[in-house]
Amino acid sequence: MNPFRPWVLISGLCGAMAVAFAAYTTHGIADAHAQSLAERAWQFQLLHALALLAADRLAAEGRRSAVVAAALFTLGIVLFSGSLYWKALIGPLPLPLVTPAGGIALMLGWLTLALSSRV
Repeated sequence: MNPFRPWVLISGLCGAMAVAFAAYTTHGIADAHAQSLAERAWQFQLLHALALLAADRLAAEGRRSAVVAAALFTLGIVLFSGSLYWKALIGPLPLPLVTPAGGIALMLGWLTLALSSRV
């Protein structure tokens, strides 16, 4: 029996949400600036949904740093893409620096994933 793989679940949900937001961006957002923000958000979300699959694979091999990388990717998606969606759909963020914090989490996720290369 296979154990539950939360990173695969999160990856699938993020991927589905990114495709839905891509469709909404194309058909439901008229403002060019808001459309640009939403487009960047779903692109990053979709890319990092795939990165979660890579991290899950390495985590399944017992590489602890891959679990940390997956957590950082998830945090980065929520903060970076989430804040861009907020800006595109609602307006200015009530908290400053959320988007850069998400970007930093994504970068740290990639660097931590690189650490998973150590055997």
